[in-house]
Amino acid sequence: MTPTTLMTSIPTLEDLGDVDGRQVLVRTDFNVPLTTGDDGSVSIVDDFRIRAAMATVEWLTERGAQVVCASHLGRPKGRVDERYSMAPVASRLAELAPGVELLDNLRFDAREETNDPTFVTELVEGIDLYVNDAFGASHRAHASIVGPPTVLPSAMGRLLQREVEVLSSMRDSPKRPFVAVLGGAKVSDKLGVVEALLGAVDSLVIGGAMCFTFLAAKGHRIGDSLFEPDMVDTCRRLLESGAAIHLPDDIVGLDANGNFATYGARLPDGAKGFDIGPGSAAAFSDVIMDARMVFWNGPMGMFEDDRFAAGTRTVAEAMADTKAFTVVGGGDSAAALASFGLEDRIDHVSTGGGASLELLEFGDLPGLAALRGAPNA
Repeated sequence: MTPTTLMTSIPTLEDLGDVDGRQVLVRTDFNVPLTTGDDGSVSIVDDFRIRAAMATVEWLTERGAQVVCASHLGRPKGRVDERYSMAPVASRLAELAPGVELLDNLRFDAREETNDPTFVTELVEGIDLYVNDAFGASHRAHASIVGPPTVLPSAMGRLLQREVEVLSSMRDSPKRPFVAVLGGAKVSDKLGVVEALLGAVDSLVIGGAMCFTFLAAKGHRIGDSLFEPDMVDTCRRLLESGAAIHLPDDIVGLDANGNFATYGARLPDGAKGFDIGPGSAAAFSDVIMDARMVFWNGPMGMFEDDRFAAGTRTVAEAMADTKAFTVVGGGDSAAALASFGLEDRIDHVSTGGGASLELLEFGDLPGLAALRGAPNA
């Protein structure tokens, strides 16, 4: 499906008609990071996802709609768990959009994740229109994502619309050279998108813990670093495919005695790698700087620890400095950008890590497919 076909087949806010006085359920992604203070109070670490939904909420409220937002938060496993209460989110939403209602955590009810039609019926009771603005959850066939469009006139919100425009265009009509930078822990989590990207990108840069499985596939010693033995043959096949895959030439980590150490691409027994080295960070930055379009998903190392943040910081700075069109695929990469104060220098920071990867891999998501089947589509 081409970007044009994908976009024109999904209703937008304008396709809802007159919303004045209508009750509108907006599925948002308010799954924000929280922290608990010494006094037990819970506060929001980063309200980016709440602020990102305001374009849609304000469009509706300014036209007289009565907006009810609904979101999940964390993984309460289908039962009420006060650690995942929406109260902190509700407080912030009240500041940004006074008068907008927020339902309690959707995942307090086990029927949400099983897409139970009885839960859908309860969600849409008294509701006239539905808007999906939860890109970060649209790769899940959950009740609040795929259920309401079966019974209500529906549309994608401004945030979801922007995500689909950017990522589908990146997938199907990229500017070249097109570079993808992937990090994170497991090759198995990203194998599908790696294979999909190899058919689209000019260069694939791999860091994070997943690089050790690739290094092992090249026959390099990796010490006690995290890797996936059952994925070595797959990585070897990818490396032998002829694709331009860039791996680290140096590694930062700890030696067998727990001391900070820098190694080449081969680690001695007992050593553990936790970040790409300075040489690799510089080489990866050069690839990014020479690109016209860059997609980044996954940190280059354990950036939460200052000892192992340099690789991720260097890549983030290259993303901020390059003249290429830059997209960061949510998740830990977005968190890293925020921690370095660089998020405002990226062309598009996605609100969904897993969703961005699945859209790049498959070209569609369950939430988008559901909107194409809405009564007003």
